[in-house]
Amino acid sequence: MWRNQVRSRGKLQHQRESLMGEILPFHTRSSCAAQEKKVLQYEPGQQLHGFTVQQVGFTASPVPDLSLTAVKLTHDRTGAQYLHVARDDPNNLFSVQFRTTPMDSTGVPHILEHTVLCGSEKYPCRDPFFKMLNRSLSTFMNAFTASDYTMYPFSTQNAKDFQNLLSVYLDAVFFPCLRELDFWQEGWRLEHENPSDLNSPLVFKGIVFNEMKGAFAQSESVYAQHLQNKLFPDHTYSVVSGGEPLAIPDLSWEQLKQFHATHYHPSNAKFFTYGDMPLEPHLQQINEEALCRFDQIEPHTVVPPQPHWNQPREHHVTCGPDPLAPDPSKQNSLCVSYLLGDITDSFESFTLSLLSSLMVNGPNSPLYKALIEPKIGTDFCSVVGYDGSTREASFSVGLQGVAEKDMETVKQIIFQTIDEIIAAGFEEERIEALLHKIEVQMKHQSTNFGLSLASYIAPCWNHDGDPIQLLKISDSVAQFKKCLKDNPRYLQEKVQQYFKDNTHRLMLSMSPDEAYFEKRAKTEQEKLQQKIQSLSGSDRKEIYDKGLQLLSIQSTSQDASCLPALKVSDIAPTLVPTPVEMGNAGTCVPVQYCPQPTNGMVYFRAMCSLNTLPDELKVYVPLFCNVITKLGCGTLDYRQQAQQMELKTGGMVASPQVITDSADLDIYEQGILLTSSCLERNMSDMFHLWSKIFNRPVWSWKQISRSFTLEDVERLRVLVMMAAQELSNGISNSGHRYAMTRAGRTLTPAGDLHEMFGGLDQVRFMKRLAEMSDLSAVLRKLPRIKKHVLNKDNMRCAINATSEKMSEASHEVEKFVDRIPTIKKDRRPSRATIMEEAGFKPCQMKTYFELPFPVSYAGECVRTVPFTHQDYGSLCILGRMMTAKFLHGEIREKGGAYGGGATMGYGGLFSFYSYRDPNSTQTLSAFRAGVEWAKAGKFCQQDVDEAKLSVFSAVDAPVAPSDKGMDQFLSGVSDELKQKHREQLFAVTNVVSCYRYLGIGQSTGGVAILGPENEIIKKDPSWVIR
Repeated sequence: MWRNQVRSRGKLQHQRESLMGEILPFHTRSSCAAQEKKVLQYEPGQQLHGFTVQQVGFTASPVPDLSLTAVKLTHDRTGAQYLHVARDDPNNLFSVQFRTTPMDSTGVPHILEHTVLCGSEKYPCRDPFFKMLNRSLSTFMNAFTASDYTMYPFSTQNAKDFQNLLSVYLDAVFFPCLRELDFWQEGWRLEHENPSDLNSPLVFKGIVFNEMKGAFAQSESVYAQHLQNKLFPDHTYSVVSGGEPLAIPDLSWEQLKQFHATHYHPSNAKFFTYGDMPLEPHLQQINEEALCRFDQIEPHTVVPPQPHWNQPREHHVTCGPDPLAPDPSKQNSLCVSYLLGDITDSFESFTLSLLSSLMVNGPNSPLYKALIEPKIGTDFCSVVGYDGSTREASFSVGLQGVAEKDMETVKQIIFQTIDEIIAAGFEEERIEALLHKIEVQMKHQSTNFGLSLASYIAPCWNHDGDPIQLLKISDSVAQFKKCLKDNPRYLQEKVQQYFKDNTHRLMLSMSPDEAYFEKRAKTEQEKLQQKIQSLSGSDRKEIYDKGLQLLSIQSTSQDASCLPALKVSDIAPTLVPTPVEMGNAGTCVPVQYCPQPTNGMVYFRAMCSLNTLPDELKVYVPLFCNVITKLGCGTLDYRQQAQQMELKTGGMVASPQVITDSADLDIYEQGILLTSSCLERNMSDMFHLWSKIFNRPVWSWKQISRSFTLEDVERLRVLVMMAAQELSNGISNSGHRYAMTRAGRTLTPAGDLHEMFGGLDQVRFMKRLAEMSDLSAVLRKLPRIKKHVLNKDNMRCAINATSEKMSEASHEVEKFVDRIPTIKKDRRPSRATIMEEAGFKPCQMKTYFELPFPVSYAGECVRTVPFTHQDYGSLCILGRMMTAKFLHGEIREKGGAYGGGATMGYGGLFSFYSYRDPNSTQTLSAFRAGVEWAKAGKFCQQDVDEAKLSVFSAVDAPVAPSDKGMDQFLSGVSDELKQKHREQLFAVTNVVSCYRYLGIGQSTGGVAILGPENEIIKKDPSWVIR
């Protein structure tokens, strides 16, 4: 999987800060757990299975900030670096990363990342990586190609599984087969459109080739890639590590093997392990199965510093037009980017990341005020703020959705605002709010701590920085405070140094070209013809023969018996219960209390029903959720509200919910979920803010007094434009989800609401709002929605906190509820549901959305059974088995799509999907063929058991303390229902009977495709073209 540097709107935190929010402790057990004690006993110079504990610059030491203990080692024979983090967390993680520094845009590190996972010396079967997904209880398995490193991580809670996966990963990266046909499949190849037809035209094929065509269909990705390439023009960052589609066909199989030989060596590797499993067995296995076969080399992969420019530079690029852009006449982007310091200077990087947040984050930041609020553009550029993913960091700021005439204005505003920051500095309360945010992030607990930790330290460690120093966040905070105290102009001087006086500055502009995709297609055809014209007769025969050979291999069932596997008996027969207590706030609001080790945090949710909301207002619900905490409340304007939220909470958000009943597909609940968190000491303040939103949102009491101001309307316009831009930008990254949502629209009563709230209908609706010249009428609808939703007559609440704080939390909830006025006397049921008109009849519909993408996204949904039905578990297992044993081969390997499969959803829809797919109509045939494959029973009991392992890896995935009990609260799915579902999964022996739900003539389904113009579908009257 390729990682570029796009950061979507709403995630304006600098990279370090946002990642820091993810690496916070999962557990709050004693830091003196057995494995942590063991690590603390290691001494510098101690020998451990071919490794030596480092003596210089690092010793085994506790990191109290994150309740962990870390030790850094070096492999004696190869010089490989190793970092182990011991922590009382059962979700153990392994990762190995290599510094990969390509010097061209053929995508060699990305294609290599795919190809090493296609078979190895010890496990020569085809595609062991995907096969292990069904032979493991892993909580995470993947691989990432970044700009200058490639990482292979996995995590699991099972010790035997850890050893199995470690063996497969080690053999894959150090001893891969790197077969030519695997390179053809994963990277690129010339092949007949129909491999079996010698007379069909030759075309480019390949999984990475199509993945990158899809990636660069998104203008945000195009912009981010050009920005990095042009800011760092002199070494590896000047190329596309993932592969420029038009350059990928220049890569040869021999070059791929050579890149592996020079980059995938232990001397160029960094190993990372995390969790509560002991270190020494990891060291022993890694040494014995891989490292002992190597000697140390000099890998020559160091990335040199980028030479600094003497004067700023400017560049212009083009992209494809966005048919869903809020304003078609405003699709230009302009960004100013600055080269900063070396990321291995951890404190300087910490300071610059905080400085970035103060400059761009939230409505109180100076660049937000100067750039966003004048509505010159729709949103910040796709790359904004601090980026510490490269050897030297960078800072970028600018706008997208800009009219051509305003481009120079944007540039001048940026420079002027920087001058103003140097003169005025930052308000002390904003700095306090930012430090509070860090404290919250250090308290919040996530389930993927190990993975986030590995990702957080990877860039700095990749360039030989000290990963442990990065984790000592409290030290950095203390030093930061001291610098501010010693020098009140500390931050202003940093702005002067890195922005005002910095000549290594790039201004990059981008504009749409109506012929962009046409030109790309033409250039691809020219490249194709060049390749074809250079072929000899023997070359053509070889292409045909190898195409048949590859097709034969893809169509042949592979013997995977060489791969290690867990057994169904390794799965725990019963779940660990989550105790919850029920109570009431006041006399009418049900409250669920879930005592958890939340590490000094309190988590609050409120579910507010939409049952009484008139139908004509429902399409506005996502907008209502978006703006409810951003327009002001009580006596606070929106800036003051944002400041108080940052000072007193970990965030306050609202989101629309549509939840299908667990026992009946024609019954569902519709509502708005309010979510917030805070430090225990700020509990009262958090609920007080909610009270103001419930009782006196600015836009509500102003309507009563008929005193809406132009400022209110213009603030709403800013939020509408940003929301519309974000939705439009996100389609190409989530096209399969949009396709499945659309496909399920007419199959259940809840389906239409899912499409209205989160589908393409909502994208188009927000585009229409953004195009409106006057939003006063929209603003007036918000109080009407609030009247139906934000009242205690249709609400239930949930609290997750420590047992010690539960009494105080209960008291605060009681006060909060008491402050909400009663609208109606009659109390509705706590889980009020709506049943659509009696006799709801699902209907079939096929919809094609023509969008300027070079690849497609397909979704097909079939109405089946609800969660509590006896066949639900069988359908879950069928989805996993069909994906692994049939659809993966048909859609990804043969079809060339980046991804595809089938899944059973909680809402009773069995869904098929494909992602970045060059053959969407062929994929629809594969969906149908998958059903016939299931009917024919072309699988064995081992296949069923493997699918069970895959299903249980999701069922038993770790749940953070903040989220415990949420299935019960939101969906009414109790531990008893979960255990019954668990027992149904264990009992599944055959899934052939599921054909009655999926077979043609026996099911009701919907289909949707997002993609380029398709002549075959255009000629088919059964399709609706949008």
